[in-house]
Parts: sequence; C-alpha cells; structure tokens
Amino acid sequence: MDQMIGKFSVDAKSGQARAGTLTTRRGDIQTPVFMPVGTKATVKSMLPEELKDLGAQIVLGNTYHLHLRPGEKTIKSLGGLHKFMNWDRPILTDSGGFQVFSLSQLSKITEEGVTFQSHLDGAKHFLSPETSMQIQMDLGSDIIMAFDECLKYPATKEENIKSMELTIRWLKRSKEAMTDKGALLFGIVQGGLDLELRKKSLEMTLDVDLPGYALGGFSVGEPIHLMHELVPQVAPLLPENKPRYLMGVGTPLDLILSVDAGIDMFDCVMPTRVARNGTLYTWQGKVSIKRAEYREDPSPLDPECGCYTCTNYSKAYLRHLFLSGEILSSRLNTIHNLYFYLDLMKKARRSLLEGRWEEFRDFCLTRFVKP
Repeated sequence: MDQMIGKFSVDAKSGQARAGTLTTRRGDIQTPVFMPVGTKATVKSMLPEELKDLGAQIVLGNTYHLHLRPGEKTIKSLGGLHKFMNWDRPILTDSGGFQVFSLSQLSKITEEGVTFQSHLDGAKHFLSPETSMQIQMDLGSDIIMAFDECLKYPATKEENIKSMELTIRWLKRSKEAMTDKGALLFGIVQGGLDLELRKKSLEMTLDVDLPGYALGGFSVGEPIHLMHELVPQVAPLLPENKPRYLMGVGTPLDLILSVDAGIDMFDCVMPTRVARNGTLYTWQGKVSIKRAEYREDPSPLDPECGCYTCTNYSKAYLRHLFLSGEILSSRLNTIHNLYFYLDLMKKARRSLLEGRWEEFRDFCLTRFVKP
C-alpha cells in the first residue's frame, strides 16, 4: 500500500471529463468526488455513520478553526482528528489561509507568514507555511493543502501578481516543511480571473512536484460566469496523472460544468449551509421549503431522490419543522442536500464509466438551468 499512496489513475474519460481513483493511506477515493465540509471536526448536524450511509468518501477539516479551538496539540494527544471525530476514512484539511484572509481586517501579511487576531477572543496568532504544515500533520490529515494567499474579488493585476508570487514561495516552504510521508500535499494555483496570470501561476506551481493540484481563488465574490469561462481553460492544463481539485465550489450546475472541464474533486459549505436556511436542491430545481405553497403538500421533496428525507417525509412536514425552528429541520434538510450532491457525483462517475457522460451532462444542464 505504501508505494501506492498518492497514485492517481484515470479510469474513464470523455472529452476533458474523467473518472479516476486516488489512493490515500486510508483507502481509495473514487472521482469525481464531492467532499462534505466538517469545519470544526463535524459536518454540521450529521453523524459519521450517516455520512457513510450517504456515500461520503472523504470529509474536510479546517486548520484555522481547529488550531484556535480545541488546538491541534489537544487533538493529537487524543489520537488525531480521525479518532477525535470518529471518522476512519480520509480527511483533507485546508491550510487556514482562506480563513485568515477572509478576516483581513484582523490580519497582517509579511513574507514570513500572517499575524492575525482570533475571531473568538482577540488573541494574537501567527500562521506560516511551516506552522500550517505542522498543524495539519498534528491533526493527522491525509491530504494537506499548501499555505497560500487567497485574494478577494476584485483585485488589481499588481495585487494578483504579488499574491501569486508569494503563494509560490510559500508553496516551496510548505513542501520543505512536510515530513509526514503518508500525507499528500496539494499545491494551489492562484492568479485571480486573469487567464495569463492563471497560466503563469500554474506553470510555477507545477515546477514543485506534488501528488495533486488545486485551483484556488474561485467563488470569492466574482460573477459566476467568469468562473465558468476560466475553469475550462485552466483545468486541462493541470497534469493528466494527478488529481485536480476546485476549492470551495459550488452549486450542482458548477459541479457538472467543472467535471466537464476536467475537475476531479470538490468541496463546498453550500449544501449544508443552505439546508439550515430551508433551501434544498432537487432534480426539479431549487426549493425554498418555507413557501406557503407547501403548507398542505403531501408529496416528497424530490420524487426522484432516494434519501431518507424524501422517502419518509412530506414537503408539508419539512415546512412545518423549518417554520417551528426545530433541530430536526436542519438534520433532514442536510441529509437531503448532502445525498443529492454525493449522488450527483456518483451518477457522473457511472455515466463516465459507461460512456454516457455527454448525455448525462446535457440532462443535468436542462434540469439545473432554468429554460
């Protein structure tokens, strides 16, 4: 198994879209894959067993939040993040960079790293490529993200160049600091929404040989059509024999378009976050469960869905739970949205393996795009 860790094989291809298998020390991940986000060592409202039942192969943890509370040393002393949260499948952790930069009013960036104030208690902390790698290794992550700078949209060309070059220098330091041979380090391509800068960043990132590469800096407030235009131009330039990860994206439509562009891995808080706000993704389009039209609706949320929520409850009941502020509302809505996302990727993979990708893609586009 050891020499196989980090191996990525393409099992089927159609145009740029591909189905693949990535080997980690905690088992294989079949792609395309959606990774539920477990920011603080939990996917909100879900038991690990339920995630497995839904088909989750890997979850995300958040370096920034876990560093602040309860602290990586505490987690390490308790047997690592997997034992801490009772999850024995792979875990990917982000580097903490995105959180630090999204709190930019509380942070100061230098060549060395970032000094920032905790959003919890105002205490000062310092994150650098070295400390980020150490935190992620202490957590016991299977896939570790390099420390990068993620600019908000819009940013000037000069800001993007400066940030991109800093990210490359930090990437080299991240690789240098990685001593856990069983973990996979992924580099992050930045460059904003400028195709030439993206290509330049990609070239410099690929100079650092790594088991996988991600596209960062999307879904940071830019008009969505710009991402839809840029990803298909950049994704195919990433190595054919390595996994390609689009960070923090997105809607079911974003996922299908990105798989078509050659992306293998996705994560996003969207399905869990909007579930708690009463928004549900279905094969009939987006549903806002609080609407009055569902008050006496006995039908399931999505007749084409096989999840626990859809097979057991009516829209009227889901609306009642949501308007009553019941905890079960968050649970049932989250179960449905995660099932929908995981099932979408499972169906995408199956269609690729069976040579039906274009047909499946076009079917999804008619369902996810309002005519």
